[in-house]
Amino acid sequence: MTTLKSTPDVPLPGPITAYLARTGHADPRTLVLPLSGDASDRRYFRVMPRDGETFVLALNAAPFTFDTLPFVNVARLLAQVPVPIPAILGHADDLGILAQQDLGDVTLQAHLGSAEPAEHTALYRQAIDFIAAIQRRGRELASGQYLPYGIAFDVAKLTWEMDFFVKHFVAAYRGATIADDARAAISAEFAGLIAELAAEPRVLCHRDYHSRNLMWNAGQLFIIDFQDARMGPDTYDLVSLLRDSYMDISDDALEDYLAYFQALAGTSSAGPASVEFRRRFDLMALQRNLKALGTFGYMTAVRRNPVYIQYIPRTLRYARNNLLKYPRFARLRELLAEHVEELR
Repeated sequence: MTTLKSTPDVPLPGPITAYLARTGHADPRTLVLPLSGDASDRRYFRVMPRDGETFVLALNAAPFTFDTLPFVNVARLLAQVPVPIPAILGHADDLGILAQQDLGDVTLQAHLGSAEPAEHTALYRQAIDFIAAIQRRGRELASGQYLPYGIAFDVAKLTWEMDFFVKHFVAAYRGATIADDARAAISAEFAGLIAELAAEPRVLCHRDYHSRNLMWNAGQLFIIDFQDARMGPDTYDLVSLLRDSYMDISDDALEDYLAYFQALAGTSSAGPASVEFRRRFDLMALQRNLKALGTFGYMTAVRRNPVYIQYIPRTLRYARNNLLKYPRFARLRELLAEHVEELR
C-alpha cells in the first residue's frame, strides 16, 4: 500500500491510492504529502513523482459529475475573463478526485510577510485589477450555463449568514445565552443592513477573495477557491481583500486602493474614493466581517479547529470600527456588546 512518506504509518485515503494506481503514479518512490486545507470538507494532497512535475489532488467528500462540478463550471467562466487560475489536469468522478496544477505553498498572505512595502502596493493593485476584470467581463459573459449567474447574495443568503454569526460565534464560541427578545431585536437590526446590501446592483463575485485564496507562483498571482462564485455588490470582493481577517492594511493604503478600484471601474475621476462608495464599502465590510466571525466560531467550537482563533481580534476590530462610525448601528452595537465585549 502506498503510504504518506512524511508519516509512513498513516495510509493514504483509498480514493487517492486508487487514483495514483489508475494514472500510473503508484511507484513507491512517488512522494505524496497532505496539504493544509480550507474551511471546506475537501482534502488536498501534493503528488511528487520521481520523474515529472508535481500536481495536487483535491479529494471531495463524495463522487461527482465533472461537467456539473461547481469548481469546473466557474473555472470555465474565469478562463474567459481571463484571470490566472490553476489548470485542471485530470479527474476521477467516481473517486471524487480533481487533479490540478500545483501552485506551491506561498499565499499572498505569506508572500507579503517578506515583501518590501513597495511590492505590497503592486500586489494589491494586481489583485484589484482581477476584481475589476471579473466584474467587467462578468457582465459580458452572463449566461445561464454558468452557475454563478443563478445565485446571489440576496436577502435569504445574507440573513442566513447573520444568523450563522449569532449561532456559532456569539452563542457557541462565546457561550452566550441570548434571550428570545434580544435575538429578535438583533435580527431586526440586521434586517435593514441586509435589505440595503441585497438591493444593490449585482456583479460577478469570487465570494471569498482574500490573501489566502491568492497564490504567489512563478512571479504572479493566481486565484483559487472560486467554486462558490455568485452575484453580489461591487464592493463584496474588494471588502474581502481589503478588510481581510488575515492582513492589516493602513487607512491611507485603503483609501488609495479604493480610489484605484473606482478609477478602474470608471465610477470616479482621479482622487479619493467617493464618500458614497466608502459608505457602501463599510456596510459590506460590516456584514462580511461578522460572517467571517461566524465561520471562525464554527470552525473552533464545532469542527474543533483552533487555527482561526488568531484572526478573531482583527476581525472584531474591523466590525467595531464600522459599528461606531455609523450612528444607525448604535442599537446593534449595544445589543451585540452585551455578549461580545470587544464591540463596546
